[in-house]
Amino acid sequence: MRNSLDQFTNHSYLNLKTYRKNREEVASPLWFVQEGNTLLVRTISGSGKVKRVHNNPNVEIMPCGSNGEPLGDWVPALARELDDARTYNKVADLLSAKYGKEPKEYEIKAIARGERYIVLEIKLKKRKTGD
Repeated sequence: MRNSLDQFTNHSYLNLKTYRKNREEVASPLWFVQEGNTLLVRTISGSGKVKRVHNNPNVEIMPCGSNGEPLGDWVPALARELDDARTYNKVADLLSAKYGKEPKEYEIKAIARGERYIVLEIKLKKRKTGD
């Protein structure tokens, strides 16, 4: 069976589906980088998606276009915040390598607004035996 992460190869965006406390789904298209079996995204600390991940790390992801249009299949995953400078700098470098100068420009604007980025680590849920 094909690895579910394979569908993200050669895509620029992933759609991250998080859940509100009332179980309402919220999908957000995000730039991402892949490192081994882990997908990493950078987002504003304190954003709704970060708060939702803190409340419920169960998420779903799929490759998508810049407006969230589906380009693959939803797969269950777990997300968690990584908030250390070394990881942040590594992800910033990987984003720049993949997307050019745009990620750095967004970061500069966020800092000017008094916002701070963090990294979300996303790992696929392990499949149960027999799946």
